[in-house]
Amino acid sequence: MSNPDDTNVRLMSEEGWAGPDGARWLSNLDRLESMLAPVGDALFVRAGFRTGDRVVDIGCGGGWTTRRIAELVGADGSAVGLDISADLVDAANERARNARLANVRFMQGDAATAMPADAPFDHIFSRFGCMFFTDPAAAFANLRRMVRNGGRLDVAVWAPARDNPWMAETVAVVGRHIELPAPVPRAPGPFALDDPDYVRDLLRSAGFQAISIDAWTGKQQIGGAGSAPESAACFVLDSMHIGDLVRTYGSDLRAVIESDLIETYRAHAGPDGVRMGAKSWFVSAGN
Repeated sequence: MSNPDDTNVRLMSEEGWAGPDGARWLSNLDRLESMLAPVGDALFVRAGFRTGDRVVDIGCGGGWTTRRIAELVGADGSAVGLDISADLVDAANERARNARLANVRFMQGDAATAMPADAPFDHIFSRFGCMFFTDPAAAFANLRRMVRNGGRLDVAVWAPARDNPWMAETVAVVGRHIELPAPVPRAPGPFALDDPDYVRDLLRSAGFQAISIDAWTGKQQIGGAGSAPESAACFVLDSMHIGDLVRTYGSDLRAVIESDLIETYRAHAGPDGVRMGAKSWFVSAGN
């Protein structure tokens, strides 16, 4: 038997993102950005960036969120994207050059230990970039040092997998065919920070104050906007880590699982793609 929290098929840490995880994200960059766009858009509103703000974007990936921040803070502000994957930083720099944004830059580094030369910042922002720290207490203490006194932190982290239909239904399908490993609580991975009490403790220990955690719920398009059920199923098995485990069972079983996923996603398909429920925590703090 499996349950929706059995999603850490292997540990996902800073080291993984510096190598194969970063390369995987890059190979699916546009589709992943499209899939996560609703969460990012809502987090921008919550953050309330002002003209002239200096912002660091943690786990910036290909830089979509960083470029948007640069637009929101204007020419008098700046946005620095920080990511541990050199491949993603290279892609982010190229896209920023193509967009002709003068107030944005990207640097490769581990947010758990790195300190950008531009620090301290007015604002720390992260859309799903803070769940992979091997030592989250030390990492959040480092983030606290990145923000000036009176500054602000706004990050999004996933709520429990069981509260995310896009994940829970996918895991249920896969779990009918293969045995999924038992979850490792709070291990580096997408759902490492799914417990708000744990997140509050981490932030308080790091020196943050005025902590607020609120739920965001909405729909996200599996595989990005316009993805058909067939495309969405292939995307999940090729780009998500549960696909790593499926591949170990061979191509025949993968084909069976892919067929079942297509049927599951067909129930959620519409003209603009496969839309399924999602839930994350929006975490804000000051100092």
